[in-house]
Amino acid sequence: MIALSLAAKVMLGAGLLGAVAGVVGAFAVLRGRSLAGDMLAHAALPGVVLAFMLTGSRNLATLSAGALATGLAAIGLMTLAVRWTRTKEDAAIGTALSTFFGLGVVLLSRVTRSEAGGNSAGLNSFLFGEPGNMLTSDLVLLAVVGGAALVIVVLLFKEFRLVSFDPDFAASQGWPATGIDLTMMALVAAITIVGLPMVGVVLMAAMIILPAITARLWTHRLQTLLMLAAALGAVAGAVGARVGHGIPAGPAIVLTAAGLFLISLLAAPEQGLVVRAIHELRLRRRVAQDHLLRSLFELTESQLAETYEPVTQFKLLRADRHWSASRLRRLLDRNQLQGLLTVAGDSVRLTPVGVRAAAEAARRHRLWELYMMRFAGAASDHVDRSADDVEHMLPASVLLELEAELSTAPGQRASLPPVPPSPHPTEEPAP
Repeated sequence: MIALSLAAKVMLGAGLLGAVAGVVGAFAVLRGRSLAGDMLAHAALPGVVLAFMLTGSRNLATLSAGALATGLAAIGLMTLAVRWTRTKEDAAIGTALSTFFGLGVVLLSRVTRSEAGGNSAGLNSFLFGEPGNMLTSDLVLLAVVGGAALVIVVLLFKEFRLVSFDPDFAASQGWPATGIDLTMMALVAAITIVGLPMVGVVLMAAMIILPAITARLWTHRLQTLLMLAAALGAVAGAVGARVGHGIPAGPAIVLTAAGLFLISLLAAPEQGLVVRAIHELRLRRRVAQDHLLRSLFELTESQLAETYEPVTQFKLLRADRHWSASRLRRLLDRNQLQGLLTVAGDSVRLTPVGVRAAAEAARRHRLWELYMMRFAGAASDHVDRSADDVEHMLPASVLLELEAELSTAPGQRASLPPVPPSPHPTEEPAP
């Protein structure tokens, strides 16, 4: 076997733990069991202490066996509480977490004060993790458990996917949904327990959750989500262990994973806050432009039979939309740069291109009004302002369905898009 330095073993172990935790954590997050890892980590503490009290050994396999026993006991009690009582799942998880963790702290304090020397044996490191104590045998155990977990995920991928997204449908089709669900939970338990010496009871839940929710910000495909969660977990583990000199490595790993999540939260291409803010700004501008063009169309509709460039007054436009003068000026300047209108003093004139754009905006608005009147029973004098807020989401199928309602307005040029007559008066506002 190749001899590895302690730093290399820590980085390799942390990277492997992060990768496997990202994969199994993705299914836990999709299944709505994000806090299950937290519950298992806290419930494992009394098992670790009891295993040490019974054997006097700090061997990771021995301590993990004790942790697994109390972890499974916590899962069983939680399942019974949810199934046979009126306790909700989140309340059952919180109860099991606090009860078992409290028991573990009591046992740990007792062992620490005893002659067995629990503190010197390193049991306190299970609270916050201490990867610096990793032995080669610990790394081998982590690799074996992680590899086995990944093999199970590959073999049961279709079943895990089905139960994660629709467990009721899986059960109705004859699949053993409960067994598959318990298998997923067992994987989470196994990875949580072998990861305790590295990041500790308090922080292990973050390694289960953070890579998965970070990957979820970047993709909607499950296969890509799993690969990306594994990569993010591996990077967080290796980088956190590498830069964690002088500070506890467990918190450093979790903070690295949290940093990746914050970066993704801002910069993800579809769900990132920056991109969503840009899209929202563009939508607001488009909505404001549609409202401006529709108002210009309705204020100059009677002129369309005589000229391609109808004109209205600034004060009439402002009174129609109830906008501030500064906001209206900015909108007019932006649309003038696009060649849709011209502004000369207090007069606003639509260009031929602007006339067509304004007619399209009015058409969409009036189609939505017709839709609301026909299918929602809205009165004609109540649909105008309501349609202002939702007309921009009118699907193409509805537009086609309402084509039969179109009729060219009297005096309107035939070259313009057909615009149905307004179901309510559109008199000019008082100056």
